[in-house]
Amino acid sequence: MSSTSELLRRRPPRSAAGRRRRTALTWVHDGGLTTLLFAAPLLIVFTLFSWYPIVRAVVMSVQQTNLVTKPVYVGWANFHQVLSDPLLPTAVRNTGYFAVLALVLGYPVPLFLSVLMSDLRRSRGLFTVLAYLPVVVPPVVAVLLWRFFYDSSPDGVFNTIFGWVHLGPFSWLDSARTAMPSLVLEATWAAAGGTVIIYLAALVAVPPELYDAADVDGASTWRKVWHVTVPQLRGVMLITLILQIIGTAQVFIEPYLFTRGGPDNSTTTVLLLIYDYAFGNSLGGDYGAAAALSLMLAVFLAVFSLLFFRVTRSWSSS
Repeated sequence: MSSTSELLRRRPPRSAAGRRRRTALTWVHDGGLTTLLFAAPLLIVFTLFSWYPIVRAVVMSVQQTNLVTKPVYVGWANFHQVLSDPLLPTAVRNTGYFAVLALVLGYPVPLFLSVLMSDLRRSRGLFTVLAYLPVVVPPVVAVLLWRFFYDSSPDGVFNTIFGWVHLGPFSWLDSARTAMPSLVLEATWAAAGGTVIIYLAALVAVPPELYDAADVDGASTWRKVWHVTVPQLRGVMLITLILQIIGTAQVFIEPYLFTRGGPDNSTTTVLLLIYDYAFGNSLGGDYGAAAALSLMLAVFLAVFSLLFFRVTRSWSSS
């Protein structure tokens, strides 16, 4: 009989009564206090900069306050004010329009680029850097760059290019018909690089034997992507989809820096409307209405995310 078996035979069974009770002293002895000390800075920072603003926003949503004078409790008046605002349906419609355009243009492009880059051997690192470079560019710098591209004069960059084929000039940001697609194009350029990196990391985990088997079966490149790559990236694609939906629902930088919601409120989004509530009237902003609309947006995104994961649970795990 081995020594391990002998020790197991000699050790008496551990009954429920003989188990050590968990007390404050045993918790400290087992390292609980040390763990708490190491986690305390993170918990403090997370509470101050995450949970406290959320609680504060909930409180402000039922108050009339300008952050200077004493707040006054108004109950549901802020929510009623927001829901009765004639600009709210326009902001919701514009946000949905931006989200749809961003999904149509911005969702397949990173996947397409990552698949192409994964087949490269020598220049993959260079193309990876080039794909991620727009993410590194500060948003203000990117907007200034693209405003130069979107110059509505015939000498603008895009109008010059289209002029070569006798098209234009176009009023990219000054027309209600082209303003939103122009914002989506810049937002896709600015954010696609991060998603490309995620897809490239996921493609590394795809077993190469699957592609070898597809080659043996004579599958084309399109069939290998559809029957091998996409199923292997299914879970990652669902995560990037919900992240993109949440991100586009909170779009603010592009409409604020490019058009300030114009022309004719064609690019006014929900987050831009929240900003106008809070800071549109200098110091005397309607922070209660801004908090109420922020809370409504947060609840909508939380419910939407929950429904999304419930609906796609079986598809992502299959």
